[in-house]
Amino acid sequence: MPSFLLNSAFASFAIGIAIATTVLVAASMAYCLLVLWCSWSYRLSFRQCLPEFTPGVSVLKPVKGLDPGMYEAFRSHCLQEYAGEYELIFGAGSLDDPAVKAVYKLQAEFPEREIKLVICPERLGTNGKVSNLIQMQAEARHQILLINDSDILVSPRYLQRVTGQFAIPSKRPVGMVTALYRGRAHKTLWSVMEALGIATDFQAGVLVSRVVEGGVHFGLGSTLCVRREALAAAGGLEGLVDQLADDYELGARIFRAGYEIRLASEVVETSVPPYAWSGFLSHQLRWARTVRDSRKWGFVGLIFTHTLPLALLNVLASGASLLSILLLVLALFLRMGTAMQVGSGVLADRQVLPAVLLLPLRDLVGFGIWVWSFAGNTIEWRGERFVLKGGKLTR
Repeated sequence: MPSFLLNSAFASFAIGIAIATTVLVAASMAYCLLVLWCSWSYRLSFRQCLPEFTPGVSVLKPVKGLDPGMYEAFRSHCLQEYAGEYELIFGAGSLDDPAVKAVYKLQAEFPEREIKLVICPERLGTNGKVSNLIQMQAEARHQILLINDSDILVSPRYLQRVTGQFAIPSKRPVGMVTALYRGRAHKTLWSVMEALGIATDFQAGVLVSRVVEGGVHFGLGSTLCVRREALAAAGGLEGLVDQLADDYELGARIFRAGYEIRLASEVVETSVPPYAWSGFLSHQLRWARTVRDSRKWGFVGLIFTHTLPLALLNVLASGASLLSILLLVLALFLRMGTAMQVGSGVLADRQVLPAVLLLPLRDLVGFGIWVWSFAGNTIEWRGERFVLKGGKLTR
């Protein structure tokens, strides 16, 4: 082929890439505007007072190991300003688990609270958390079950704000209430990076799905508050013993069973481990492949959430044209705005502002992980390697 034809073909290809990335950047900036709207909608929805509704609640907390700040999280559940009855049920795989001593300490500090420890020796599937929950559920005596992770820190009005959602009139009966969360970072750069991603990326996606999909159709492990009847209609916990994304799947099954899922006004806090790079990468890749497996087309659509990386690609593809540079500046402005609106405004995360200058680096790393997540189905979880397919784990 003559050289002028090769040059012409290359020029046409370069122009096509520049146009495509420009369109992607424009769509991504529209997504940022949507995030701002959805954040405002969420905050507006909780201006009215919740109805007084204080049913008995059984709080189920499966534990494995004792991480920094976990005992503080346990204590926060004992300091509830709640007019109804509630019990705390902790489930451990054995008496040798370090969390067991923390539960004993909690019982001694709060003798007025109903706190139970259940030893769960059976392994009913690959998901040890769900296996424990099934054995713990047999000890629960209330009709409302609240499942949350062992490191979740809550406010004194947590139970009131969560259970009050069940009393709000709706077209469908409310079967589950879930909650947004922020991450509490621990010292290392990669711990801060993960907490920043939770506040400015993941929770923004939850807020957008709430508006775009006409409600929340999944659960978040930070809070899974369910009616027993809704849990039974969804097939119970037994069907989740081999599911990795058990929180997401439980909510999806409850929604498919005809129930509504609501977001609470409470934002809880989870502890982010002091990751080194390898631990951060392993966790982020597991997270990405879990989302990809659960919401395939939605995960592909996440390309529009990568505003800054797309704008940088556009600068490269356009030869640093004036338009591409202007788009990059506007993209940076919008990205920072959404980060502050969701992270500080909705989640009340005080770590976002000090770490906001890390956002471009975090977004570039996040884009790389998103691309890499398409390359396989293998994940690492609690020191074991699994293949993830159809939501199920296989060693």
